[in-house]
Amino acid sequence: MDPFTRKAIDIIRNIPSGKVTTYLIVAAAAGNHCGARQVARILYSSSEKYGLPWHRVVNHKRTISPRASMSHLRQRQLLEEEGVVLDHNGRIDFDRFLWLP
Repeated sequence: MDPFTRKAIDIIRNIPSGKVTTYLIVAAAAGNHCGARQVARILYSSSEKYGLPWHRVVNHKRTISPRASMSHLRQRQLLEEEGVVLDHNGRIDFDRFLWLP
């Protein structure tokens, strides 16, 4: 496993329940300010294997990224179960719920 992937996985593992962060924040903290898509690929390929709280990573627009698989609906459900509130436009209040590594 390359160092960026290892660091990104460690960061994602540490996102507390009831908080969110973004793909870009994870990428930057792991050492690649342009690695947001790489973080998305890590989540897609490794969430189950490493038990990552994938649902706590959202896009920079403060929303859940829709997916063809409809897993975005499950993501919203998991976040709401942890107390994360999405407004009527599906946005998350980063002042209240953003976590920074």
